[in-house]
Amino acid sequence: MASREIAQYPSSTRRVLSVATIIFIAFYLLWTLLPFLIMFLSSFKDLLDAFQLPAPGDWGGVSLLFTFEPTTKHFENLFVDLNFGTYLGNSLIASLGSAAVSVVLGSFAAYALSRFDFRGKNDLFFWIISTRMAPVVAVLVPLYAIFRSLDLIGTLPGLILAYTTFNLPFAIWILKGFFDNVPYAVEEAAMCDGATRLQALRMILPLVAPGIGAFLVLCVLFGWNDYLFASIIGSGGAKTLPPATIGLVQPQNIQWGSIMAAGVVTTVPMLFLGLLIRRYLVAGLTMGAVRE
Repeated sequence: MASREIAQYPSSTRRVLSVATIIFIAFYLLWTLLPFLIMFLSSFKDLLDAFQLPAPGDWGGVSLLFTFEPTTKHFENLFVDLNFGTYLGNSLIASLGSAAVSVVLGSFAAYALSRFDFRGKNDLFFWIISTRMAPVVAVLVPLYAIFRSLDLIGTLPGLILAYTTFNLPFAIWILKGFFDNVPYAVEEAAMCDGATRLQALRMILPLVAPGIGAFLVLCVLFGWNDYLFASIIGSGGAKTLPPATIGLVQPQNIQWGSIMAAGVVTTVPMLFLGLLIRRYLVAGLTMGAVRE
């Protein structure tokens, strides 16, 4: 086995590199998290407090971020007057439904491409991947025409199908790498003991569960953050959070407080999801990267 040389630095150089790394990470976190902090605090502010100018000597208006009387009227406006509870439910159903369908169908297709040899296998795999290379706007009009003829415009099944159309090729590509990383001897041993092909597949699924879980999260994020499909395919009865948030921007009236509250409602669930599964997400995404 080839040995890898690890660069050794003097202790003083290592300390300088550590301090520089900490400073860089601190500035990066400040740069990325400050807008979220402003959005979160502004969602609980009255409009007069949100647009109040800083006093002389208050650099950057830092004191204005935390000196205000909290109010929940913007959230009440969203869920009582603007029906955001329905839009939140639509986002959950569409994102979770498309993720589940993509993972189930993608797992079977990826397993077949990983374990079976047949004529045209590589060409089929390339064709599946190539469908993901086209931009969304290139196929949006044909998809809209098909969905309209099937009476799926403005329905949650239509929105789930639209998300699955773009998630499935990516699922097959990613999950095939996970199955390739599992030794075929595991299935051979099971089938020698009398297991069928489907039973052998059930046995190796726990081995690729971290990868499947990681990809499930990616599919959920795609459906949750999507605006283009949701605004066209889901227009009407299947409106989700992104189009509903854009609807708060009107030519004559921009509801800044409600926009901030909608931003919190949209981002906080995914932030908590990422925090809860961050370890499994990293493990799953790196699972198929290295082969034995």
